[in-house]
Amino acid sequence: MDGDLKCPKCGSGHVYPDGSLWICPECAHEWSGAEADSGAESSDAEGMVKDANGNVLADGDTVTVIKDLKVKGSSLVVKGGTKVKNIRLVDATDGHNIACKIDGIGAMNLKSEFVKKS
Repeated sequence: MDGDLKCPKCGSGHVYPDGSLWICPECAHEWSGAEADSGAESSDAEGMVKDANGNVLADGDTVTVIKDLKVKGSSLVVKGGTKVKNIRLVDATDGHNIACKIDGIGAMNLKSEFVKKS
């Protein structure tokens, strides 16, 4: 265990390796060893939201949903290939870091891992 390695999310020094990932037991944040080696870059990359292909997303971007997504609490489905315009990036602890409005469904939050930049 590295004594000087800290969690990039909460700053805890109680991190441990698990295979190729580092894990923080306090906030459950996981990151790769490459990110741990480049400490300055990881602090810059912390606030960035990336799509499924690794492209950086920004407020106002247009994205395309890459797979069918069931809408929780409803029988509706967001079909793969649906274009979502004018997204907003939000800080979400549950991973739903894109707030948007989808035609025919309404306002909802999406995970960036299920969209690609258009």
